[in-house]
Amino acid sequence: MSEALQAARIALQHDEVPVGAVILSSDHKVLAKTHNRVETLNDPTAHAEILAIRRACEILNTDKLVGCSIYVTLEPCTMCASAISLARIAKLYFGAYDEKSGGVENGARIFTLPQTHHKPEIYGGLMADECSEILRTFFLHRRMN
Repeated sequence: MSEALQAARIALQHDEVPVGAVILSSDHKVLAKTHNRVETLNDPTAHAEILAIRRACEILNTDKLVGCSIYVTLEPCTMCASAISLARIAKLYFGAYDEKSGGVENGARIFTLPQTHHKPEIYGGLMADECSEILRTFFLHRRMN
């Protein structure tokens, strides 16, 4: 999770919502380390998880990330949770809970739906205080400007 937090700090430097994601292979090698780039790319789908999935699939030359794990600093939204399912990622680790826009433990709860074909093992709340603080600081600063 500390690698994902490093990526989130890079997002912060680029005035992006500070969310970072890291995908590890089944043998624990980093395949992708990314951060949100929605503003930079003018792309509403450029969430850290989506970019990490794209990069890991490119590296492995596949559309399935079987056996891989993803670490994200914020609970994935419904779009990202669906992408995690479609990519067949084995384990999802996330930091801060997102009561407003989450799609895993909050909101749509994508992985509880019978239509969801693949459900990863889910571990929420990892380094939640650190992950929440960087987001709180970002949004506080944004409201003041």
